[in-house]
Amino acid sequence: MIGKDEIIQLNNQLKDKAPELILRTLIEKFKPSIALSSSLGAEDQVLTDMIVKIDPSVKIFTLDTGRLFPETYDLIDRTSRKYKIQIEVFFPDKVQVENMVRSKGINLFYESVENRKLCCQVRKLEPLKRAFSGLDAWICGLRASQSITRKDIDIVEWDEVNGLVKINPLASWSEEQLWAYIHEHKVPYNVLHDKGYPSIGCQPCTRAIDKGEDIRAGRWWWENPDTRECGLHKR
Repeated sequence: MIGKDEIIQLNNQLKDKAPELILRTLIEKFKPSIALSSSLGAEDQVLTDMIVKIDPSVKIFTLDTGRLFPETYDLIDRTSRKYKIQIEVFFPDKVQVENMVRSKGINLFYESVENRKLCCQVRKLEPLKRAFSGLDAWICGLRASQSITRKDIDIVEWDEVNGLVKINPLASWSEEQLWAYIHEHKVPYNVLHDKGYPSIGCQPCTRAIDKGEDIRAGRWWWENPDTRECGLHKR
């Protein structure tokens, strides 16, 4: 475990540095107890490309909630084949899912924020805890410009909920920088991005957005903007 002072030092050291340098520095510091938690979103695909070029042995995992888009499953396969890596897939506990659906219904998340957070807890957060076992640090694709709930993120943070160092190499990147990298490096991405889906999660909880809407507007769109997180990035 590293302390608050060391996190401050790392942020000062890595401020304004390229994501590749951030990744190289922190992979060297935390390996082998570091992993990329990938949602298969555009940001995580960029990080996958960077990480494989730096050190292909770094663990990359994703969560299969059981309600993903078919296009997302296709992307897992395309990414694994392109980079010749094994993306570890973690699934929710079937008994917890069965009990939740029996008591609350198959589409419980539309009825209340509490129900939606319960679904996220069972389908995402519980398997995430298992994925985090043995890790000291996790890499994710948060960017400050994504939403109001993410505007104050740092490159290196302490994740109090999970007891891990959280690394956001793309924290300062814009949408334009993200897609410039994808096109330049021919990074595989979800075809739904070309159909108005900038942020892609579970199929029932994701919609395409209209021109001018916030890029996270299609996630849990029936809720207020300040509740549109699953708890994975609780601050």
